[in-house]
Parts: sequence; structure tokens; C-alpha cells
Amino acid sequence: MESITLLSLDRWLHFLAGVTWIGLLYYFNLVNVPAMAAANADKGGPGPAAIGKYVMPRALLWFRWAAVVTWLSGAAYLEAAPNYSLLGAFTLGFGANNVQLTTIGMGAWLGTIMLFNVWVLIWPNQKKVLGIVAATDDEKAKARRVAFLASRTNTMLSIPMLLFMGAAAHGLPF
Repeated sequence: MESITLLSLDRWLHFLAGVTWIGLLYYFNLVNVPAMAAANADKGGPGPAAIGKYVMPRALLWFRWAAVVTWLSGAAYLEAAPNYSLLGAFTLGFGANNVQLTTIGMGAWLGTIMLFNVWVLIWPNQKKVLGIVAATDDEKAKARRVAFLASRTNTMLSIPMLLFMGAAAHGLPF
């Protein structure tokens, strides 16, 4: 009974962290990017400084750590849950002839790619854009583009990732 309770808590942690991660991803792409463009275009207004100084660092903190907690709690769930295994998911169920492992594995791989994008492409480049680390104007322009493209990629990957994870959990065939 104790392992079922821990498994349930882990699953809820995975959901909560995932909602936080993907919610912030959608916020960045659907709200923040257009807001920054509008703030940059508003010559008589306060400009984008407040967003960059007060909102973005805090939102990016929650964003990147929610990504880690989502991935780790998902990996723990795959390892502990009946009919799943971390290795089975990441090998897409090959050899086990298990469609459920293939389905959850696709979601796990997409989530892993997205985690990589957060920590290797988005966060290091956002630190340059926000002035957390020193960068020239050219470096900031390149960093802005890389972070933008990685974030948009994650937004697009989130759709099939959520589909695969939901399908595996609810037994929906493809």
C-alpha cells in the first residue's frame, strides 16, 4: 500500500510540475514575446525593462526547475509503476512488444528533448538577453534568436508529447 501511495504522490508531482512547466512555456510564447515586442515599439512608454528585470528572471527560474522536477518525477514514475520501466520507455518497448511502453516512451523522449532545450539552449541564451551574463549586442541578438527558436520548438513538441503521455495513461491506441 505504501508504494501505491508514493506512486500516486509522484504522479501528482509530475502533473503539477508539468502544468507549471508547460504553462510557463505557453506564457512565454503566447503572452511574453508579443508583450516584449509591444514594449519595444512603445517609444513613449516604460519599455521592456520591467519585464526583463522583474518578470523574466523569476518566470525562468520556475520554468527551468519545473522542467527538471517534471522529468525526474516522470522517470521515477516510469521506473516504479507496474507495466512500465525507464529502460523500456526509452527503448520504445522494443523487444518487449509493448505498445504502452512505445507510447509513453515517445512522450518521454519528447520531454527529454524539451528539457535539453530548456537547459542547453533557452536558459544560457536568456541569461545573455537579460544581462545576467555579459554579452555584446551581436551576441544578445543571436542569443535572442536561439532562445526564441528553442522555445517555439518546445511549444510545438509539447503537443505530441502531451498526446503520447495521455494516450499511454488512458490506453488510447494510435
